[in-house]
Amino acid sequence: MANHDRDGARDFDFWFGRWKVRNRRLKERLVGARDWEEFDAVVECHPVLGGLGNVDSFDTDWGGGFRGMSLRLFDPAAKRWSIWWASDRTGRLEPPVSGAFEAGVGRFHGRDRHGDTPVLVRFVWSDVSATGAKWEQAFSIDEGRSWETNWVMHMTRIGTA
Repeated sequence: MANHDRDGARDFDFWFGRWKVRNRRLKERLVGARDWEEFDAVVECHPVLGGLGNVDSFDTDWGGGFRGMSLRLFDPAAKRWSIWWASDRTGRLEPPVSGAFEAGVGRFHGRDRHGDTPVLVRFVWSDVSATGAKWEQAFSIDEGRSWETNWVMHMTRIGTA
Protein backbone atom coordinates (compact mmCIF):
# COMPACT_ATOMS: atom_id res chain seq x y z
CA MET A 1 0.00 0.00 0.00
CA ALA A 2 1.28 3.48 -0.85
CA ASN A 3 2.28 5.91 1.88
CA HIS A 4 -0.48 8.53 2.03
CA ASP A 5 0.47 10.06 5.39
CA ARG A 6 1.19 13.55 4.05
CA ASP A 7 -0.94 13.87 0.92
CA GLY A 8 -4.40 14.11 2.53
CA ALA A 9 -5.49 10.53 1.88
CA ARG A 10 -5.84 9.88 5.62
CA ASP A 11 -7.65 13.12 6.49
CA PHE A 12 -10.94 11.30 7.12
CA ASP A 13 -9.46 8.42 9.16
CA PHE A 14 -10.74 10.15 12.32
CA TRP A 15 -14.29 9.52 11.05
CA PHE A 16 -14.04 5.71 11.18
CA GLY A 17 -16.29 4.40 13.94
CA ARG A 18 -19.65 5.15 15.52
CA TRP A 19 -20.86 8.66 16.41
CA LYS A 20 -23.74 10.35 18.17
CA VAL A 21 -24.75 13.40 16.15
CA ARG A 22 -26.60 16.45 17.42
CA ASN A 23 -28.18 18.06 14.35
CA ARG A 24 -29.34 21.64 14.02
CA ARG A 25 -31.14 22.14 10.70
CA LEU A 26 -32.72 25.29 9.26
CA LYS A 27 -36.43 24.55 8.72
CA GLU A 28 -36.59 26.51 5.44
CA ARG A 29 -33.71 27.35 3.15
CA LEU A 30 -32.96 30.44 1.08
CA VAL A 31 -35.98 32.42 2.32
CA GLY A 32 -34.35 34.29 5.21
CA ALA A 33 -35.77 31.86 7.79
CA ARG A 34 -34.35 31.81 11.30
CA ASP A 35 -36.26 28.82 12.70
CA TRP A 36 -34.12 25.77 13.42
CA GLU A 37 -35.04 22.21 14.35
CA GLU A 38 -32.81 19.96 16.41
CA PHE A 39 -32.58 16.18 16.46
CA ASP A 40 -30.17 13.36 17.21
CA ALA A 41 -28.78 10.75 14.86
CA VAL A 42 -26.23 7.94 14.83
CA VAL A 43 -23.54 7.72 12.18
CA GLU A 44 -21.27 4.77 11.52
CA CYS A 45 -18.29 5.05 9.14
CA HIS A 46 -16.09 2.36 7.58
CA PRO A 47 -13.07 2.58 5.25
CA VAL A 48 -13.22 1.28 1.67
CA LEU A 49 -10.60 0.85 -1.06
CA GLY A 50 -7.79 0.32 1.43
CA GLY A 51 -8.51 3.65 3.08
CA LEU A 52 -8.73 5.79 -0.06
CA GLY A 53 -12.43 6.13 0.64
CA ASN A 54 -15.10 5.63 3.24
CA VAL A 55 -18.82 5.06 3.54
CA ASP A 56 -21.02 6.17 6.39
CA SER A 57 -24.62 5.55 7.35
CA PHE A 58 -26.80 8.22 9.00
CA ASP A 59 -29.85 7.05 10.98
CA THR A 60 -32.41 9.15 12.84
CA ASP A 61 -36.03 9.12 13.95
CA TRP A 62 -36.38 12.76 12.80
CA GLY A 63 -39.17 13.46 10.34
CA GLY A 64 -40.73 10.04 10.80
CA GLY A 65 -37.39 8.32 10.26
CA PHE A 66 -34.61 9.30 7.92
CA ARG A 67 -31.71 7.29 6.52
CA GLY A 68 -28.77 8.66 4.60
CA MET A 69 -25.26 7.76 3.54
CA SER A 70 -22.12 9.49 2.38
CA LEU A 71 -19.47 8.17 0.04
CA ARG A 72 -16.06 9.85 0.19
CA LEU A 73 -13.28 9.07 -2.29
CA PHE A 74 -9.75 10.47 -2.37
CA ASP A 75 -8.09 11.26 -5.71
CA PRO A 76 -4.34 10.74 -5.09
CA ALA A 77 -3.33 12.62 -8.26
CA ALA A 78 -5.37 15.73 -7.40
CA LYS A 79 -4.94 15.30 -3.61
CA ARG A 80 -8.61 16.10 -3.17
CA TRP A 81 -11.64 14.38 -1.69
CA SER A 82 -15.04 14.13 -3.35
CA ILE A 83 -18.11 13.57 -1.18
CA TRP A 84 -21.50 12.29 -2.36
CA TRP A 85 -24.71 12.13 -0.27
CA ALA A 86 -27.79 9.95 -0.75
CA SER A 87 -30.90 9.44 1.35
CA ASP A 88 -33.99 7.30 1.52
CA ARG A 89 -35.95 10.39 0.42
CA THR A 90 -34.57 10.28 -3.14
CA GLY A 91 -32.59 7.05 -3.53
CA ARG A 92 -29.91 8.75 -5.64
CA LEU A 93 -26.45 10.22 -5.17
CA GLU A 94 -26.50 14.01 -5.07
CA PRO A 95 -23.82 15.98 -6.95
CA PRO A 96 -20.48 15.83 -5.15
CA VAL A 97 -18.58 18.47 -3.26
CA SER A 98 -14.79 18.39 -3.58
CA GLY A 99 -11.95 19.78 -1.54
CA ALA A 100 -9.29 19.12 1.06
CA PHE A 101 -8.21 19.73 4.63
CA GLU A 102 -5.87 22.60 5.32
CA ALA A 103 -4.65 23.54 8.80
CA GLY A 104 -7.12 21.08 10.33
CA VAL A 105 -10.22 22.43 8.55
CA GLY A 106 -11.83 20.62 5.61
CA ARG A 107 -13.48 22.82 2.96
CA PHE A 108 -15.49 21.26 0.15
CA HIS A 109 -17.51 22.96 -2.60
CA GLY A 110 -19.83 21.85 -5.37
CA ARG A 111 -22.87 22.80 -7.42
CA ASP A 112 -26.40 21.55 -6.85
CA ARG A 113 -29.99 22.75 -6.88
CA HIS A 114 -32.36 23.55 -4.06
CA GLY A 115 -35.74 23.05 -5.70
CA ASP A 116 -35.48 25.09 -8.90
CA THR A 117 -32.67 27.31 -7.60
CA PRO A 118 -29.04 26.61 -8.59
CA VAL A 119 -26.80 26.74 -5.51
CA LEU A 120 -23.15 26.58 -4.66
CA VAL A 121 -22.79 24.13 -1.75
CA ARG A 122 -20.13 24.31 0.94
CA PHE A 123 -19.25 21.66 3.54
CA VAL A 124 -16.86 22.62 6.35
CA TRP A 125 -15.36 20.06 8.74
CA SER A 126 -13.77 21.60 11.85
CA ASP A 127 -12.98 20.96 15.52
CA VAL A 128 -11.76 17.50 14.53
CA SER A 129 -10.39 15.32 17.35
CA ALA A 130 -10.36 11.66 18.32
CA THR A 131 -13.64 12.17 20.21
CA GLY A 132 -15.52 14.85 18.29
CA ALA A 133 -16.00 16.90 15.15
CA LYS A 134 -18.22 19.57 13.66
CA TRP A 135 -19.73 19.66 10.16
CA GLU A 136 -21.60 22.54 8.52
CA GLN A 137 -23.45 22.85 5.24
CA ALA A 138 -24.16 26.21 3.59
CA PHE A 139 -25.73 27.34 0.30
CA SER A 140 -24.90 30.38 -1.81
CA ILE A 141 -27.06 31.75 -4.63
CA ASP A 142 -24.54 34.51 -5.52
CA GLU A 143 -21.44 32.46 -6.41
CA GLY A 144 -20.07 32.47 -2.87
CA ARG A 145 -20.30 36.18 -2.06
CA SER A 146 -22.72 35.30 0.76
CA TRP A 147 -23.64 32.02 2.42
CA GLU A 148 -26.63 30.67 4.34
CA THR A 149 -25.63 27.96 6.79
CA ASN A 150 -28.54 25.51 6.86
CA TRP A 151 -27.29 22.43 8.71
CA VAL A 152 -24.81 21.99 11.56
CA MET A 153 -23.77 18.70 13.13
CA HIS A 154 -21.82 18.21 16.35
CA MET A 155 -20.42 14.68 16.56
CA THR A 156 -19.34 12.75 19.65
CA ARG A 157 -17.62 9.38 19.31
CA ILE A 158 -19.50 6.44 20.85
CA GLY A 159 -17.49 3.57 19.35
CA THR A 160 -14.55 2.60 17.16
CA ALA A 161 -14.53 1.05 13.71
